[in-house]
Amino acid sequence: MKIVIAPDSFKDSLSAEKVADAIAAGLADVLPHAQLIKCPMADGGEGTVDAIVAAGNGQLRREQVQGPLGEPVYANWGWLPETRTAIIEMAEASGLQLVALEQRDACVSSTYGTGELIKAALEADAQRIILAIGGSATNDAGAGALQALGLGLFDAQDRALPRGGLALAQLARIDLQGLDPRLVDVRFEIAADVNNPLCGEQGASAIFGPQKGASPAQVQQLDHALGHFADHCAKVLPKDVRDEPGSGAAGGLGFAAKAFFGAQFRAGVDVVAELVNLNEAVQGAALVITGEGRFDAQTLRGKTPFGVARIARSNGVPVVVLAGTLGEGYQALYEHGIHAAFAVASGPMTLDYACAHASQLLTDRARDIARLWSLGRQ
Repeated sequence: MKIVIAPDSFKDSLSAEKVADAIAAGLADVLPHAQLIKCPMADGGEGTVDAIVAAGNGQLRREQVQGPLGEPVYANWGWLPETRTAIIEMAEASGLQLVALEQRDACVSSTYGTGELIKAALEADAQRIILAIGGSATNDAGAGALQALGLGLFDAQDRALPRGGLALAQLARIDLQGLDPRLVDVRFEIAADVNNPLCGEQGASAIFGPQKGASPAQVQQLDHALGHFADHCAKVLPKDVRDEPGSGAAGGLGFAAKAFFGAQFRAGVDVVAELVNLNEAVQGAALVITGEGRFDAQTLRGKTPFGVARIARSNGVPVVVLAGTLGEGYQALYEHGIHAAFAVASGPMTLDYACAHASQLLTDRARDIARLWSLGRQ
């Protein structure tokens, strides 16, 4: 009997790989002869690089780059040498987790470090670059990343623009000549589940700016600045992509990737599933177990359990979810290939306690599920 274990990470607690290990330990106690296939997963956000590298013949590489506010940070990225594919998790260089709450400033934060990671991938002769763009601290329409790759942005006095989204309001000229020529030979894919346009009421600034430190007045200023940037891009590029779904992802990094790299958008969980060969693993399985920290109605918006369930359903395999918390509306997932869901907590406990003991809690619940599964098969 084959059981596939394909969870996401439990944020602030365990990586997807460690979640899979904990679940496998519980299953093995009750089903010692079962074939347990571990496929750590992610949906394009935090943990995407680790999940892909853990599942295959990948390498973890590390670069010192500039963080969202210009400070030096060390950022990991993934490398698949057989296919010359780079996996870049932009949150590693430009993520919200790198900036303390009181220091968040959507007006000046920059994706420059993400551009430095792209440059490192070009130096490695990447033929395909996957950008996982969840969890950004930035609202600069990807201008910082483009500057790191050689794009010239100048004001009316022909001075190079400082970094950050608000500075784009002063843009007077774009110079394409310095943009790294190797970019045209690379296939770019964006792993994300955000379909917002760049500007407007549903745009990057209005929807995501406040959580990155923007006041209501700054949201309006940033929206104008990003629109001004898009106006100038339209003058030097063959297509204006500001209104396309996903251009507002990651504070507008989606716009830059579409406009300058010709990037194609895909659901993050689908990209990861392809790279870890999840569909092949699920074929012939008796059961799939997936999970995430919080399982609720938002999971329908392309999160890992939803994507895993879609693949399992196409193969006729039932799915069970193990989650840190079962939130409002999780029952809606029962219409989408998930057969049962369980919270790992064994009783009232604090979040700190649950995070500290997540591995044992997962093993215990997996053991319970295995016992119930065995009973059902008798």
